[in-house]
Amino acid sequence: MKVRAGVCTGLNEPWTVEEIDIDEPHAHEVVVKMAYAGMCHSDEHLRTGDISANPDTLAMLGVESMFPVIGGHEGAGVVEAVGENVSSVAPGDHVAMSFIPACGTCHWCATGRQHLCDLGIYTLVGPMFSDGTWRHHLGETPLNRMTQLGTFAEKIVVNEASLVKIDPEASLKAAALISCGISTGFGSAVDRAKVAVGEVVVVIGAGGVGSGAIQGAKLAGASAVVAVDLDASKVERAQQIGATHGATNMLDATFLVAELSQGRMADVVILTPGVLTGDLVAPACALGSKDARIVATAIAPIEQRDVQLDLFTLSMYNQTLMGTVFGSMSPKEQVPRLLKLYAQGKLIIDELITTEYSLDQVQQGYDDLAAGKNVRGIIAF
Repeated sequence: MKVRAGVCTGLNEPWTVEEIDIDEPHAHEVVVKMAYAGMCHSDEHLRTGDISANPDTLAMLGVESMFPVIGGHEGAGVVEAVGENVSSVAPGDHVAMSFIPACGTCHWCATGRQHLCDLGIYTLVGPMFSDGTWRHHLGETPLNRMTQLGTFAEKIVVNEASLVKIDPEASLKAAALISCGISTGFGSAVDRAKVAVGEVVVVIGAGGVGSGAIQGAKLAGASAVVAVDLDASKVERAQQIGATHGATNMLDATFLVAELSQGRMADVVILTPGVLTGDLVAPACALGSKDARIVATAIAPIEQRDVQLDLFTLSMYNQTLMGTVFGSMSPKEQVPRLLKLYAQGKLIIDELITTEYSLDQVQQGYDDLAAGKNVRGIIAF
């Protein structure tokens, strides 16, 4: 079948809309007609090379390049058709995407940690992990798909392990944003840092993922949630969705947190900037109290090795520096849980959407993100 898709053909090349060919689904694969796709910063990380794998890794995955690639890893839609042996969804079902597949049988899935499923090794590039062959083509060229999804397309073929079946009454628009950024931020606070009632929390970066962390900390009962962002408008918006205080730089945040905590500093610091760089870790730890949990949530450049860290203080303050993927919670549990909170009016999603774009405006959406105009952009099909 022929569909239109947002494609990047090379490193630092713009997103363009191309007519592509998609094959019929094979065993364990599903055709999804997309309703909405979230415009997460991670797709830009792929385009600009921050998460471009090295040649040896690419060779292991059976490809020579990350490009050409269909963008998009947040999204929701309706199942249109299924291949053989599909057991979890049927035509007509509403689904959200999961950038981490869940096979259900590996060690991590079997021990309740589906966000660490071994199928995650295939998520950035390569053919279908169902059988190692390709379904998406640009002319004669096979197309990679961002995290085995490629939601910047009118229809996609995806393994059922990458889908989360949702209530047919649930908002597909909300599901699209919950499918990655909001869940990752929310889980960073609630499931990874385990924010407790009365604690002081700092969220560094008040974009889409940070908005999830702010709301997670609020719902967990934090006494103060400080949003830090260079963009004053994002700090203001953060205070409308749950942040109790805000700052536009780390120094001001340090004085603010010291005042709020009577000098004890923050119990939890969550790093959700657009790009996580090594120079942010030491200031984040400095915002933390004794026994603080510092959560590195945002994506760093894949080859980055240098991190500024006061190792003496980390040890002597009994602090914990931890990473997280998908907020350290199974997508198949987190997405329905957050959709219920949204339906109950406890989780703010719609107000985070700065602009809705058509597929033809995908590059404009990322230009707006780079210019600081968007907290969250979304493609409406």
